Amino acid sequence: MLSVSHYEGVNFASGEVLGFQPEFQPSTSEIISINEIWRAATRIAPYIKRTPTLVDTYLCERLGTNVYLKHELLQRTGAFKVRGAFNKMLQLNDDERERGVVAVSAGNHAQAVAYAARILGLKAIVLMPENTPENYVQKTRNHGADVRFFPTLADAFVAASSFEYEGYVYIHPFDDRDVIAGQGTIGLEILEDVPDVTDVVVSIGGGGLSGGVACAIRSLRPSVNVWGVETRGAHSMAAALEAGKVVELAEVTSIARTLGAARVGALNFELAKEYLSGVTVVDDSEAVNEMFCLLDKAKVLTEPATSCTLAAAERLRGNFGPDSKVVLILCGGNIALDDLFSYRKNVTQ
Repeated sequence: MLSVSHYEGVNFASGEVLGFQPEFQPSTSEIISINEIWRAATRIAPYIKRTPTLVDTYLCERLGTNVYLKHELLQRTGAFKVRGAFNKMLQLNDDERERGVVAVSAGNHAQAVAYAARILGLKAIVLMPENTPENYVQKTRNHGADVRFFPTLADAFVAASSFEYEGYVYIHPFDDRDVIAGQGTIGLEILEDVPDVTDVVVSIGGGGLSGGVACAIRSLRPSVNVWGVETRGAHSMAAALEAGKVVELAEVTSIARTLGAARVGALNFELAKEYLSGVTVVDDSEAVNEMFCLLDKAKVLTEPATSCTLAAAERLRGNFGPDSKVVLILCGGNIALDDLFSYRKNVTQ
């Protein structure tokens, strides 16, 4: 477990963080302040794992550059989401804690909210669509959450307002500045592990992870490229950037369920415009092929929502030189064995 003292090197007045100096002094006009992310890192440190960023020799040879894997799939509950959930819940006042929390999710956010609520002694209700994979349902229940089902994810989001009316605090999966700041702490760890990083590749669902990480890294190292990646059929950020505004996909068809936000958050859209160097859209088949590559070569089992970063890095390799230092964020590894076998049989053929 990461101790709070790990972040004692943060100097909020000078902008000094983790033993190195930022390239410029953070501005108070940022969409989300780097200070919010630093404070989130200190706040959540006793409750999360400090995950490693490790060089991968096979990928270095394959891509002709220096490739590192940020193993966030080793995080508690198997995905990055606990960072944002804890950062949000740790700031609730006594009255809010007494009322409890409600969340909408068909995947990793559900487990994160349930786990954080259990650790902090809060009541949690999680609203899920009826087609949620059983492994996500069971793990969420195992953490003590009250799971309620709705016909679709859209129906679950609509229902969340009624629980807010009853007094529950809504923990949005991505469009919340405290949640985004929590996810952004991954960026601080990357800068500590690879201070001369040149490129970071990160998945986009609703945009909380990509927004937080990009904000953290580019506030301190504006020369770093942060590349977003989506799978086709869950490409809500690419569609929004093309349209110049947040748009809603008519249908989410990608197998990367944990990227399945039909529309990105408004705040996350602004962060993407400000900080991302680009968004690459890859096919499901590419993500699945790279998932098995990572399992075979790096010995890590990821979700397609994670392995798509390697598919994107392959497409982006023309941007990397032999001296580049490229970090792929392995954001989650919660995949059911039935899905794994199904992907192997159907998608890779």
